[in-house]
Amino acid sequence: MSDLSWLTARPIAHRGLHDMNRSCWENTLCAFSGAIENGYAIECDVHLSADGVPMVFHDDALKRLTGEEGFIHGRSADLLANLSIGGTRDHVPTLREALALVDGRVPLVIELKGSEGHDGALVAEVTKTLEAYRGKAAIMSFEHRLLRDMARLAPSLPRGLTAEGHKGDAIEAHFSMLATGISFVSYHVMELPNPFVTFVRERLSMPVITWTVRTPEAVTLTREQADQMTFEGFRP
Repeated sequence: MSDLSWLTARPIAHRGLHDMNRSCWENTLCAFSGAIENGYAIECDVHLSADGVPMVFHDDALKRLTGEEGFIHGRSADLLANLSIGGTRDHVPTLREALALVDGRVPLVIELKGSEGHDGALVAEVTKTLEAYRGKAAIMSFEHRLLRDMARLAPSLPRGLTAEGHKGDAIEAHFSMLATGISFVSYHVMELPNPFVTFVRERLSMPVITWTVRTPEAVTLTREQADQMTFEGFRP
């Protein structure tokens, strides 16, 4: 397993260092600039546009963040770039724009968002976009089909399972993903401890980060049961 000490070296700003979508919104260049200025790593989300460009955006639907009807996979990158986020001056950025801004100054943890029927090329396009990037970056996903694509198409990139659930079928499904060669786990903080996270940390020495830490209780759980936090709404 390659050295991933950089992944847990500093707190990770959830969707960048935003102000809970008051004036500096999630997954914007504003939020990424704030994280860089304060020395935090950045977690961000990526979907594909209609023309196959990796776009930094959390939701499948456009409404919450842009006020527009429709879906991110239904518009081209050029049209998305003209949409205002939350009525601010920020637009929907491409992953390439985000990489150019960060420029290796802090680590990036990129979550690939599943949109079944529209994400067949997502791993390939993100991998292609990251080819020339010289900074520290990792990719992860909830979606098992995307993790399998990562194993095939991005074997040299650090790859992680984003996960939740603490018993039964959920834990069993998480264990099955170890066969894809994941190198870290991002887990729902309020579902710690659990057998899967204990196993990967103690038996496999695999780093575990948590999501999304917003309270002192969640900070304590992270310190006791994981290696680093993905935080929001405060500054650790």
